[in-house]
Amino acid sequence: MAHPAQLGQQNATSPIMEELIAFHDHTLMIIFLISSLVLYIISLMLTTKLTHTSTMNAQEIEMIWTILPAIILIMIALPSLRILYMTDEFNKPYFTLKAIGHQWYWSYEYSDYEGLIFESYIMPTYYLQPGEFRLLEVDNRTTLPMEADIRMLITSQDVLHSWAVPSLGVKADAIPGRLNQAMLTSMRPGLFYGQCSEICGSNHSFMPIVLEFIYFQDFEVWASYLYIVSL
Repeated sequence: MAHPAQLGQQNATSPIMEELIAFHDHTLMIIFLISSLVLYIISLMLTTKLTHTSTMNAQEIEMIWTILPAIILIMIALPSLRILYMTDEFNKPYFTLKAIGHQWYWSYEYSDYEGLIFESYIMPTYYLQPGEFRLLEVDNRTTLPMEADIRMLITSQDVLHSWAVPSLGVKADAIPGRLNQAMLTSMRPGLFYGQCSEICGSNHSFMPIVLEFIYFQDFEVWASYLYIVSL
């Protein structure tokens, strides 16, 4: 959960998000070193009138400032490609959850649990309980088991949406007529918040996402109860 004046990323709750935060810090350090070097050279040029004739026409310095940026780009590209391929890995998911975007709410279908379908609307301010977050709370939370690989199928029924939960490192566009796929895993129980991240109309900012991860045995009890109620 983000907090006021936060400078970094949200705390990671999935292995993918941990990798993304590490890559962010790695790239930020490279940018900091490059910026410091450029600032030092600029300040040096502004404060001294000395020149060195052998460096003005030297081939060595030209080779350095050509090869060095290429090495830096490789240092950024290799970890980036590694994480990109990690996000596309799907290792026998426990079950499939389908998220469908509407104007302006989400509906969810548990494909492996017959009849387990519900809609998730934003909670009006006057219904909020103490401790709940305005514009982030919903009437029906999406309950999932922790430490389980869950395959997300994201689509839309009307316009473009985007299903995003920052602390899980998941963001996928919801496109009408198309199914996008993502892998979801949480290493601890808790509530995790997200929002639609695609400008989809006048109520775009009122499409929150709330995932509630619980222990595996509790999830089975919850799913069985909802199945019995739906009969």
